[in-house]
Amino acid sequence: ATTLGKRCYAEMFVGCTNLTKVYDLPAKKLETACYAYMFTACSKLEEAPALPATELADSCYCFMFLSCENLTKAPELPATTLKTSCYDHMFTNCQNLETVPDLKATVVAENCCNGMFNGCTYLRKAPALPAKTLERNCYYTMFAACVNLKEAPELPATTLAEGCYNSMFGGCMNLEKAPELPATILANGCYGNMFAGCTILKEAPELPATTLAEGCYNSMFGGCMNLGKAQELPATTLTEGCYANMFT
Repeated sequence: ATTLGKRCYAEMFVGCTNLTKVYDLPAKKLETACYAYMFTACSKLEEAPALPATELADSCYCFMFLSCENLTKAPELPATTLKTSCYDHMFTNCQNLETVPDLKATVVAENCCNGMFNGCTYLRKAPALPAKTLERNCYYTMFAACVNLKEAPELPATTLAEGCYNSMFGGCMNLEKAPELPATILANGCYGNMFAGCTILKEAPELPATTLAEGCYNSMFGGCMNLGKAQELPATTLTEGCYANMFT
């Protein structure tokens, strides 16, 4: 099928634990929740279908491969404009996922990558994230609990949004280096818990922001017990909870 409808394939193969291979999904234009939960808990699925769509829709891929524990490679995702919750928890708990494509999207949306790779415990390198303008919770918990992640992507965004990086790398206990964070104007909770539990992280990135927001750095480095140096914080006007529990 190349013309889809809302929720057309939603939950189609949930719990098919002996499914190892699936057919192609050639549609280039998607509809709301069309593939949502489609292969959830297909624990023996070894190969994902090609996903050539360039025109996405709200929640189109959400939870699509949740707990597909044998999946080792994610398909290319060519879309450059994302939609609300489009990749929400798409590969969560794909414990053996090792190879993921760079995300070409330069336009993101609210919750678009929320928990996308959460719990992908074998993932060692994160994909490129080129967007420079972010939206509410767009990368929330994106790599949380990726315990073997060693290399974070560059984060070039200069326009942030509420919760955009919240808990993004939470629990990534093997993350060795944090990416640069160039934004000078922050948003509510934007860096909250971003590196919490990154226990071998030794150096914090420079934090050049001069305009803060409520809870912007809350618990950003909580539990980073090997952090040897705190960076300068140049802002002269503070906000409610802006540095609360930042290093605890």
